[in-house]
Amino acid sequence: MESNHKVWIGAIALIVGLAIGGGVGYATGMNMDSSNSSTTTSQNMATTTKEGVTVGGALMVRNKDIVDNAVQADNVTTLVSLVKMAGLVDTLKGQGTFTVFAPNNDAFAKLPAATVASLQKPENVDMLKKILTYHVVPGTYTSASLKAMAAKGETLTSVEGEVLTPVVEGDMVWIQDVSGGKSEVETADVISSNGVTHVVKSVLMPKS
Repeated sequence: MESNHKVWIGAIALIVGLAIGGGVGYATGMNMDSSNSSTTTSQNMATTTKEGVTVGGALMVRNKDIVDNAVQADNVTTLVSLVKMAGLVDTLKGQGTFTVFAPNNDAFAKLPAATVASLQKPENVDMLKKILTYHVVPGTYTSASLKAMAAKGETLTSVEGEVLTPVVEGDMVWIQDVSGGKSEVETADVISSNGVTHVVKSVLMPKS
């Protein structure tokens, strides 16, 4: 049971490959101002301008899809390749729209390397897909939408089928998984052509 638990945790690391999507909006607590000024907030650990949001050293822009934006960011490089192994690239390049909750690389540095390595094996592709799709929600949910849902106690249903719960603590948006684990949104409302991505600080755990 313990080994299975670790495999689930390691698998969640793969969702970072989905990172840096987008749909509507910019960083938490910000509007879509068309000025040339750049802004950084405590829940937007990236620079935001009218062109887009800079994440992982790269500009995420509206006219690129989730995958094409993700491959430019240096904070998701390892897991971009794992998403390719899962065979989800074409899905995430599709019309969508999608909302993606994507842990950053720092979240995965805590995980045993062996668990991530095990999920690169062909025989584990189904588990890989299951964990990845737990971090993807159909439709576009901006930070404003998540805050409104949190106020009403509403939940999201992932593509995988289990729920995720938006939570607001102070000015920060968190996403809670079915096991009660919470992940803080680091960079919200990163824009691409077929959805919205919220980069989060911790992995999310589905039921094993």
